Amino acid sequence: MRGGTRPDWNWSEFLLLQVVFGIAWAAVGATIEAAVLADGDEPVRWGWPLALALLYLATCPSLIAYYAWGTGVARAGPAMAALFSNLTPLLTALIAGAVLGTWPQAYHLAAFALIVAGIMTSALRKSAAPERR
Repeated sequence: MRGGTRPDWNWSEFLLLQVVFGIAWAAVGATIEAAVLADGDEPVRWGWPLALALLYLATCPSLIAYYAWGTGVARAGPAMAALFSNLTPLLTALIAGAVLGTWPQAYHLAAFALIVAGIMTSALRKSAAPERR
């Protein structure tokens, strides 16, 4: 970590608190959904596949990804992390294509080009700026 910029609280304790509140609100939503379930709608099928999916969602994207992102920001700095955060829609679409078979359309490619152009413009602007002494 850089200097004394690290907060006094532990990131995992803060994230655990968010998870607890998230579970509570999800339980309220599930209860309301079950109460107003229309005839013919199928309720949630509880079982091992759903439990494993929920376990995966509770650990990989919720805990491991946030830890990896925080570590990356601490090591590379916030400016470099900001560049990579702009690539999130592009990478998400590519992963969706590979996993789900829903490949990007022409309008996605236009958006990707704008994202990359914005990143390059911001990088060029910093390198072309005169040095201050």
